[in-house]
Order: sequence, then C-alpha cells, then structure tokens
Amino acid sequence: MTMQTEAVVFDVGRVLYQWHLRHLFGKLVTDPARLDMLLGEVVTEEWHFEHDRGRTLGEMVPERIALYPDFEPEIRAYAARFNETIPGPVPGSHALVERLDARGVPLYAITNFGAEFWAGFRPTAPIFDRFRAIVVSGEEKLAKPDPAIFDLAARRFGRAPEAMLFIDDNRANVDAAAAHGWQVHHFSRADLLEADLAERGLI
Repeated sequence: MTMQTEAVVFDVGRVLYQWHLRHLFGKLVTDPARLDMLLGEVVTEEWHFEHDRGRTLGEMVPERIALYPDFEPEIRAYAARFNETIPGPVPGSHALVERLDARGVPLYAITNFGAEFWAGFRPTAPIFDRFRAIVVSGEEKLAKPDPAIFDLAARRFGRAPEAMLFIDDNRANVDAAAAHGWQVHHFSRADLLEADLAERGLI
C-alpha cells in the first residue's frame, strides 16, 4: 500500500446493516411457493433497485400492483414496512466504525438506497451521526456502480479518490471504484475488514 488512507467510505446494506426482503415477507407469507414467487418475480431486488436509482414509490407501487394484482398486500407492505427488511447491524461492523471514529478517521458513505426509504431508516440508525457526509443514490438519482456517483462523492467529500478506502460487498461496485482510482475492500466479514484496516494503520 503505497498511498496513505485519509478517509474511509462505507457502503450501508450488507456492510453496516443486514438487508434482505425475506426478513419482512417471511413474516407475512406462510405459503412457501407464494413466498418464492413473491421474492423471485414480484418484489425482487432488481425491481427494488429502481427506487435506489431515483424512481418514486408513487410510481413504482401502482405499476407493480397493476402487473401483479394478486400480490397487492405484499407490494403495499414493501412500501409501508421497508425498515423490517433491515433486521439489525452486520455483526462486528459498527464496532469498527466506532474505533475508526475514535481514532479521528474521517468517515463517509455511498449507499444505494431509495430516498423515501432512507428518510424512514436514517433516524433509526445513530451510527451515521459519526459520518461527515453520506451520498444516497435515490437522492442523487445516480446509483453504484455508475462511475458518476463516485465522481460526485469525491467532490462532495473534498478528497482525492486515491486517498480514500471504499468498502462494499458488491464486486461490481468495488471494481467500479477501483477503476476510478479509489482504494477498495471487497467486504465479506467484519474480521477480514478489521485486518485490512489494521494493516493500513487505521485502527
């Protein structure tokens, strides 16, 4: 590692917080075949990504109900009860944020998160009080791995990409950041991230 790391930039979903649509719908749908169809065809991560990219729930939900009227209750629950898809922190990750903050390491985030869902989730997550700035895809109408969101983030954070460590669980996002000069860590477990942060002299 030839360049000093001046700041750490986290992804949110599956890095800082667990996330899966099944956490909500497993409570609502008792028939396994219906649940599989719901998650595999109706309320999918691919469809959800449209909200991450900036489409509103007011557009998405009626459109989806028109396509899948038999699933109207579940589609409406997706919009009304999204926080239940986030059961809690990724084990070990918040402790690393706290240790970095205690060392005075500047913390930022770039997250693919719908603007409406972020507005409902952010007040429940005080860990983000430690972050200096957070780029939210739904607010910017730009989503990872689009290079434009990394350019926007570097400008907003006021730091050169090569001076920042970007942490994400999604390989495409990590590769996109690396291609634009960022230091990167492909996240899978907090203990492996801890080892990387220690090697970089950050904790």
